[in-house]
Amino acid sequence: MSGAAQIKRFFLRRPGLVRLAVVAALFLLWEIAARHWIAPMFLSPPSKVIANFGALFDTKNVPQALQVTFWELAVAFAMSVVIGLVVGLAVGLSRFSNRSFMPIILLLYGTPQVTILPLFILYFGIGPPSKIAFGVSHGIFPIIVTIVAGVQNIKPILMTAARSMGASRWQIFRWVIFPHMIPSFFAGMRLGMTGVLLGVLLAELYVSTAGIGYFTQLFTQNFDPTKLLALISVLAAMAIVLNEIVRRAEVHFGRWRTD
Repeated sequence: MSGAAQIKRFFLRRPGLVRLAVVAALFLLWEIAARHWIAPMFLSPPSKVIANFGALFDTKNVPQALQVTFWELAVAFAMSVVIGLVVGLAVGLSRFSNRSFMPIILLLYGTPQVTILPLFILYFGIGPPSKIAFGVSHGIFPIIVTIVAGVQNIKPILMTAARSMGASRWQIFRWVIFPHMIPSFFAGMRLGMTGVLLGVLLAELYVSTAGIGYFTQLFTQNFDPTKLLALISVLAAMAIVLNEIVRRAEVHFGRWRTD
């Protein structure tokens, strides 16, 4: 076996090293670009961002803003999952509901939500409720669509067999519907989480005096890329934590597929 083939085989067996190498290469490119090609008032190198990370938390009201945004994200995501699951099952399990309401859901899903942000502010005010509601409006539709698709992919013979053996509606859901819709359900949750994050931050950017969105706008206007990038890093960490929670839940509920 040639040397090139051995190197290729080595990396194919260790995808974690490939991911680490890609991340390291991106950070190196960022460092070089920030130091030699881009003005410091627009982009700070990652080494400077890391060195001044503590200054972000020393900024007045930033720790409270992080708590507010994380709380808004958690509440909006939980509401999106509950509402999306209920509506998705109701639409997916009924042919009449699917034909009646699915076109409306797809129409709303395709509507740019930012165009109706003023309505959320009008109805819910400028506090956290409007950010949560706007986040939910971004998060429920991916969950609904993927759940409907997952439910419709269940083989009808499985439902018929369960009913013929006297299974109740709860037993059919627990042992037939839910296990088979797990992949699409958790895929929808990941998409919904991204949508919730986008909705909450958009609402904070436009109308807010607290939260990450407000300080993102403030640091941008003050040409403070070091704090801005540090804040974005914290936001990315929040997204990673939520995504990891969803991944672990998927592994837990879908472990029967690998047994």
